[in-house]
Amino acid sequence: MRVLVVEDGVRTAELLRRGLTEEGYAVDVAADGPDAVWQATEVPYDLIVLDVMLPGFDGFEVCRRLRADGCWAPVLVLTALGSVGERVHGLDAGADDYLAKPFSFAELFARLRALVRRGTHPRPALVTVGDLRMDPASRRVWRGEAELQLSPKEFALLELFLRHPGDVLTRTRILEHVWDYPCDGVSNVVDQYVAYLRRKVDRPGERSHLATVRGAGYRLRAPDTAGPSANPAYPPVRPEEPGAGSGHGR
Repeated sequence: MRVLVVEDGVRTAELLRRGLTEEGYAVDVAADGPDAVWQATEVPYDLIVLDVMLPGFDGFEVCRRLRADGCWAPVLVLTALGSVGERVHGLDAGADDYLAKPFSFAELFARLRALVRRGTHPRPALVTVGDLRMDPASRRVWRGEAELQLSPKEFALLELFLRHPGDVLTRTRILEHVWDYPCDGVSNVVDQYVAYLRRKVDRPGERSHLATVRGAGYRLRAPDTAGPSANPAYPPVRPEEPGAGSGHGR
């Protein structure tokens, strides 16, 4: 396993290099933000151990740039900045794990082994399907350049669709993943919220992003099927008005 250690402290960098080498890793070292981005995009590293306080630009910016460049090597942020806010900042920037200094090598090695098991598959911070983009960290959603204003439950429902594009989601599955209270079998709360989403996501004269699959549920159309043309298999459904007295708030 080849590891990139990004650390500007000479003694700490040497300590990490020696410890990781003794554990069997092949180790390269970068001492600033720009060099870290260059090395990580040129070499297919299996792991990156990343400090935050770096010359050039900080580790959070390194992580953001790597993810934007399509580098998905697992990143462990190793830093003295161990506050909750700093950890949240690092994870939202695209890091996979966070370990505060001072640290135990035994814990560092265990965390790296866990990260290796995750692999290098894409893990983008933004969830994107076609012209729909969602940032779960900031809880913002866009269609194209227009930001959509969604209620918390509408956001949760759209996130479920965005994470399963093209899949048919039954009403029961939607209820289990979006609602945290029991709904009886005749509740139309799912249909109501799909109607709410259609009003905010779709544009007049276009086919709905959310297709009704008769007798099954709903699916988010894949990007290559979204468009103005008609689809006889999944015709658009006129949004229903919320039923009176349903008792479910938005």
